[in-house]
Amino acid sequence: MADISAGGAPQSVGNIQSSYMAQIQRRRLYGGLTILIFVVLMVSGFNIADDRNAGGFWEGLHQIGHYPADVLSEAWEKRADLPGLIAKSFPALVETINIAAVSTLIGLVGGIFLSLLGTRGLGKWPRLIPLFRRISDIMRAVPEIVIALVLIFVLGGGPVPAMIAIAFHTAGALGKMFSEVAENADLKPVEGLASTGATWSQRMLLGVLPQVAPNYISYSLLRFEINIRASAILGFVGAGGIGYELRNAMAWGPGRFDEAAAIFILLFGTIVFFDQVSSRYRNRLTEGQGQ
Repeated sequence: MADISAGGAPQSVGNIQSSYMAQIQRRRLYGGLTILIFVVLMVSGFNIADDRNAGGFWEGLHQIGHYPADVLSEAWEKRADLPGLIAKSFPALVETINIAAVSTLIGLVGGIFLSLLGTRGLGKWPRLIPLFRRISDIMRAVPEIVIALVLIFVLGGGPVPAMIAIAFHTAGALGKMFSEVAENADLKPVEGLASTGATWSQRMLLGVLPQVAPNYISYSLLRFEINIRASAILGFVGAGGIGYELRNAMAWGPGRFDEAAAIFILLFGTIVFFDQVSSRYRNRLTEGQGQ
């Protein structure tokens, strides 16, 4: 027995060491192949994009700073007019914020229903849980700009298509995040309410929502930040708001660069402001910070 154990120990250590080195070599091989595939995809993708762009990337690369320089120089020359231009663009900013706020509220309501109906152990119709999950997946898979373009074609330009598009996407995104939160809720209050004859709506309202409300509000505030940016971007395709004014100013070219700079300043300050405010309240809700 002593000879076997004495002779077997070095052999087992050697086997472990060789197995470990083999795993290290395989990991390095897989890592190298992954990097190689990534580089090949990047190079091929760039070449295709450059060809589709009429091969003008390298020719125009040295001019990349000309447009910002023109905007800044004209804005500096007319810096005395910037406060007036900012005040002029403020109503468009209010419209953008309204689009984001209304779409977030509508998406919040839709996300709550999708999450509760699509969460295992909470769904009113257990057999339809996969259906509600797929609906949520589809709603968040379609980009807002695609929905907005279709609605603009049908309804015409304005804030309504942007609001519907953002609310549709928000409901799907929040439905997914809310569902993950609801899955971690304690089911004992729900079971207690069920034993007293409470309906499904009463069980969700009294047994689940009080547990998940802080996280729901936190995710909604985060989504509100995202929707402000989305509503500004949708303005470039004719959906109203400050993005529409910025597109017009940029498309006009020299002579209105000072207006474009004023809109940039206003939009940047607004996004930073709402980021800070929502981050503060999200920390209060989730971690008890910022008291």
